[in-house]
Amino acid sequence: MKNFYAVIMAGGIGSRFWPISRTAHPKQFIDILGTGKTLIQQTYERFLKIVPAGNIYIVTNDNYKSLVAEQLPQLAADQILGEPVMRNTAPCIAYACHKIAMLNPEASIVVSPADHLILDTEEFVKDINFSLDAASRNNCLITLGIKPSRPDTGYGYIQFTQHTLEGNLYKVKTFTEKPNAELANTFVHSGEFLWNAGIFVWSVSSILNAFDQHLHEMNEIFKEGDKNFNTPAEQPFIQNAYYQCTNISIDYGIMEKASNVYVLPTDFGWSDLGTWASVYELSEKDYLGNAVQHSKKVMMYDSSNCIVNVPPDKLVVLQGLDDYIVVEANNTLMICHKSQEQRVKEIVSDVKSKFGTEYI
Repeated sequence: MKNFYAVIMAGGIGSRFWPISRTAHPKQFIDILGTGKTLIQQTYERFLKIVPAGNIYIVTNDNYKSLVAEQLPQLAADQILGEPVMRNTAPCIAYACHKIAMLNPEASIVVSPADHLILDTEEFVKDINFSLDAASRNNCLITLGIKPSRPDTGYGYIQFTQHTLEGNLYKVKTFTEKPNAELANTFVHSGEFLWNAGIFVWSVSSILNAFDQHLHEMNEIFKEGDKNFNTPAEQPFIQNAYYQCTNISIDYGIMEKASNVYVLPTDFGWSDLGTWASVYELSEKDYLGNAVQHSKKVMMYDSSNCIVNVPPDKLVVLQGLDDYIVVEANNTLMICHKSQEQRVKEIVSDVKSKFGTEYI
């Protein structure tokens, strides 16, 4: 277990959850489902069941380091890695893995987003432990796949073959970014595809070899800092290194190109909580399908299948709405049909261009 590490990626701005999620206080730092704990706190607590507390690292934007420290006060300062600019997931993983390699070349690492929901923690712990063990023995890159319950167009898909490693790991054939409805339907009915959970497991040597092979320039940038990691020179080095990195995801930069990628089919009640509709699916609803969060002062007339998230002291009366998202936070009210929620990012962009950053 001392060779097991967890890297939690917590740098996103969560714009699809606007106006609750703001640039200054994004989704991962919010208790979106009303559980009493924020998403990053839940993620951290899950990994405490798998790796020692001192082996958990959070990679986040420099602007959020104080938020991480506030919500996870048990972390040491050197467990919170700050990124000076947003450069997607490949640089963030390269940074954390080079840093860990300097501490422990025998490390096996699980990398996970901070803002996903896992309903079955016991099953999750079992799957991650199995993957970390397998990664320590094999030169492979493991990704976790979720058995699809419906042909969802909001997820990436992983196609696997029947060639296995350690019995439960299946060789990956293809990755497909969010497909259209027809393709998603074909994928699910074929039985050869899983949803891409964006959770990865590998030994530090396997992932650094993959960086060297597929993102060589980026690997060289971080390799130059090997002598600086875990010293006072780390921060100045990173401030400079990040600006030299291309903006690229680990999926596109490495996972889609490497030949030693395996997927573990899992079923631990996962949701990426990517949209208001996904929160609606997981929320308690009344007999008309309405989910009202945090408030006792919402009155509904002739309304069904809505999700309402407003301040608890606000009286809200809705009449004649079906399938709507009604959200109020930070002096902003948004009323949006569920079928149009993919436009929230576009709305945020329009608000920014019209009113500046005050509401963003």
